Amino acid sequence: MTVTEVLPDDAALRAARRARVLAEMEAAGVDVLVVGREGNARYVSGAPRLWTAGSRAFGPGCVLVRATGAVHLLSTWDEGIPDDIPHERLYGITFNTMNFVTVLQGIDGAAAARIVATDGLTPSFSRLLPMAFASAELVDGEPLLRRARRSKTPEEIDAIRASVRVAERALAAAEEALTPGVTERQLTGVFMEAMAASGVTTPAGQDVAWITSRERPWHRASRDVPVAPGDLVAFEAGAISAGYAGELGRTRQVGDDGGPARALFDRCGELWDRLLDACRPGAPASDLLDAYEAAGVPAPPMPVARGLGLGFDLPLVTHELPQTADEQRLEAGMVFALTAYVWEEGVGAAYGQDPVVVTTSGPAVVSTNPFRDARRR
Repeated sequence: MTVTEVLPDDAALRAARRARVLAEMEAAGVDVLVVGREGNARYVSGAPRLWTAGSRAFGPGCVLVRATGAVHLLSTWDEGIPDDIPHERLYGITFNTMNFVTVLQGIDGAAAARIVATDGLTPSFSRLLPMAFASAELVDGEPLLRRARRSKTPEEIDAIRASVRVAERALAAAEEALTPGVTERQLTGVFMEAMAASGVTTPAGQDVAWITSRERPWHRASRDVPVAPGDLVAFEAGAISAGYAGELGRTRQVGDDGGPARALFDRCGELWDRLLDACRPGAPASDLLDAYEAAGVPAPPMPVARGLGLGFDLPLVTHELPQTADEQRLEAGMVFALTAYVWEEGVGAAYGQDPVVVTTSGPAVVSTNPFRDARRR
């Protein structure tokens, strides 16, 4: 499969997401929403643009007007721009920030706006935006965007499922290549090649394979050390298709999986059952942390649950942020990567991760071969 053109997100997906944001704006009394974070801009506009990891200064990358539903977008070309954002609503990159003020002033509805929300601000734009929206009060728009994005529409769940399928196919290729003598770097290359063959060239992370039976938990000495019989190798497989991340994790043993490794896998499976039981609508996210304690398993070096979607999404559940976990509630429609991780010195780590959807009737695993059912190598 080869993808040679940039396409906007599906029309139904765009409409469902934008309706949620407009409803939150209505509830909060927000007239104009100005977003700079790329995940938020894509959620509102449905246009795939250049995305880079890391921090960057706030800029008005996308504007949504509640009264008209019109989207105005920072873009230097029309490729990949949805047909409901006409060319006249596009504005270009500029090094003169006063040009942004002029653009924002010219938006239909800017002059009459009373409340303008943004998902971030820098000192310079905290001075410039009041010039663009002279009659408006500036408020924090990130809470309303998080409410809109927290639970996923059926169209979004389908998009995440499609990304998971790509990750599964690439993971299968990497697992097939797991033989004595192969290195972590080579396994990552096999995964990337298989992912690209599916038409996706953006992984969810840089590394895919980890030998867990040599070093401390989730640490490595080198990516070029060959695996040996008996090694436990964790795969952290993720692909980003149409902007949505699909992620899963598996652990395989090279050769025989008997002895201490079998007991480790059994403990990880029992932990997974406890975690899945805790994925109930209305339950505090801290129940996921309690599942580790109830299983007698130390806190893992990664989040127990991490929202999947366009970039960063809730929930985020980690032992490093216990108060945040207490304050969060699981909701129907939430989709997150759920992680079971058990490490034993001298043996290694058993690691399993699956994308889970919280439904009114309980949790549903998105992957076709869930961690609990996957056969150990």
